[in-house]
Amino acid sequence: MGKVATGLTMSLDGFIAGPNDGPENPLGESGMRLFDWYSSGDTDYEMPGTEMVFRVSPASAELLREAFGTMGAFVTGRRTFDIANGWGGRPPLGVPSFVVTHAVPQEWVYEGSPFTFVTDGVESAVEQARAVAGDRDVSVGAASIAQQCIRAGLLDEVHINLVPVLLGEGVRLFEHLGDGQVELERTRVIEAPGVTHLTFRLVKED
Repeated sequence: MGKVATGLTMSLDGFIAGPNDGPENPLGESGMRLFDWYSSGDTDYEMPGTEMVFRVSPASAELLREAFGTMGAFVTGRRTFDIANGWGGRPPLGVPSFVVTHAVPQEWVYEGSPFTFVTDGVESAVEQARAVAGDRDVSVGAASIAQQCIRAGLLDEVHINLVPVLLGEGVRLFEHLGDGQVELERTRVIEAPGVTHLTFRLVKED
């Protein structure tokens, strides 16, 4: 069975989006600064399942190919889904996608829809995603879903694309983690222009 991992771009002070994010401004105020590294290189990287092509450094392109190439399912939250407007029906990575929600948006329920809406919690969403992914990994998107996975002991790896900017406020990646201690083991560091790619394994009790 594959890993459950989250991979997000984060500012040095811990934000994955600026303040006042929403459908009209998905990354919030000044949030686009986080993704300058996606267009500042000389190597093309095409995001699986989409028409997006990034121009990144060779080191970043190699890491993205490796990370995204292992994904077999995607789990995200309803707020992220709404802000992205369902990615126009083409979710990231082009894999089966599971959206944790309290209410199912019926306009997205149709034969062949790439989305499964899960109303009984993040544990159920991850379980369903793992069943579909098989030996491949499950990608967890959205800060709130990653936090819930950490609290529930479901997350195996954290991939951080650390950008040397300070946003000051916005959407934090690491908060609402409960009272328990979370221990991480750094397993990889890749330096690239404009970004440092960090990989951590979550240490779990046997």
